[in-house]
Amino acid sequence: MKNFRKSWEITKNWQLLFPTLGILTSLLCGYLIGKRVITSLPIGSDLGKCISLCALTLALGYLCIRVSLWLFKKLEKKWIVTYRWEFIAIFLCFAITGSTAGRLSDPLMQIIGLSKEVISGWIYWPVRILLIFPIYQVLLVIFGWCFGQYRFFMQFAKKMMSRIGFGFLIKNL
Repeated sequence: MKNFRKSWEITKNWQLLFPTLGILTSLLCGYLIGKRVITSLPIGSDLGKCISLCALTLALGYLCIRVSLWLFKKLEKKWIVTYRWEFIAIFLCFAITGSTAGRLSDPLMQIIGLSKEVISGWIYWPVRILLIFPIYQVLLVIFGWCFGQYRFFMQFAKKMMSRIGFGFLIKNL
């Protein structure tokens, strides 16, 4: 445990929350993908499905962790963070924000009267994506604050807004 704490630069017990959440999230991701795969396969017995799902969950969860660790190494030079465990907090913020923005966009589309049944997909999807963008920016800063990464995500949102030409909106923030 000492080596783990040292490699992730964990100095306080509460910081163990982020590696724990990272592992659980990776396993959840593996489970959700594995469940989709297993239901599409013609496996006869329930026991066979359960064993296959457990094995696939562990394999895909491990793969998610390996990909995340590879990304951490690539982003270590680009993103300036104080401690290595902050990478996990940042990745969790991105995941939660993207999922939440995607989930919120459908009810908002319904509220403004645009649904898949009413308009063409050629109009629906671009409008939905345009609607997701501002929701995503606001949620990114909110979830970043919740995970103790407000400064990182505020700078990230400012950079993203300025790159697409909306830097004047957030110039004084």
